[in-house]
Amino acid sequence: MSTVTDIPAASPAQAIAHFQQRLSMETDCSDVHCAMAAGDKDFVLLHVVGSAESFSLCHIPGAIHLPHRLINTESLNKWSHDTLFVVYCAGPHCNGADRAALKLAQLGRPVKIMIGGIKGWEDEGLAFATTQKDAVSIA
Repeated sequence: MSTVTDIPAASPAQAIAHFQQRLSMETDCSDVHCAMAAGDKDFVLLHVVGSAESFSLCHIPGAIHLPHRLINTESLNKWSHDTLFVVYCAGPHCNGADRAALKLAQLGRPVKIMIGGIKGWEDEGLAFATTQKDAVSIA
């Protein structure tokens, strides 16, 4: 028996429940990019870390800068209560997206984390917005 099989795999029903739950809380860079490229942006993409200056220099096109520390009822008033927020941070080494997702959920807002963050976007070879004219910051 290998270390792969020494613990039995979950049943298909358990696997379905697990992966449906994960996908209800996560999306990835490719899915976000494809939705935006197709004009199917039915979510608000939030860049939740860093300064307004660093955001203006490099961020995902279409993202709004709202650092997790500034997420509150007032900062969310411009969006309807059922708006889906997709949050991202620097990448796997950063927990800013987790902090933002927790705050949004505590405020009763639907939220998903874009796994990989900026690093994942870069790894996918996707383009960044790098001009201040593209920068929308609430910070």
